[in-house]
Amino acid sequence: MVMENALLYYIIVVNIVTFLVYGIDKWKAKQGSWRISEATLLILAVIGGSIGALLGMKVWRHKTQHKKFKYGVPAILIIQIITIGYLSIKLVSMETYFRA
Repeated sequence: MVMENALLYYIIVVNIVTFLVYGIDKWKAKQGSWRISEATLLILAVIGGSIGALLGMKVWRHKTQHKKFKYGVPAILIIQIITIGYLSIKLVSMETYFRA
């Protein structure tokens, strides 16, 4: 139970941070100042912030025309959902196996 809570808190925090970073980058773009690299923005999505990235793209209207963001971030989210589903099924089957 502790592990699930820690994972949930991690996902929440990384998505909030990712959302804010996308907003900061959009603000910096409007100011014409130093920007956050695209690689950093994508890495934040990969490490669990894909929902925050998608929300940031929508709310801030940021990176919506770049193909690697327009298609890449949703693809990252789909891969993450599939991975979590697969691992959940494996975990349940392992628990069932060890209880028998």
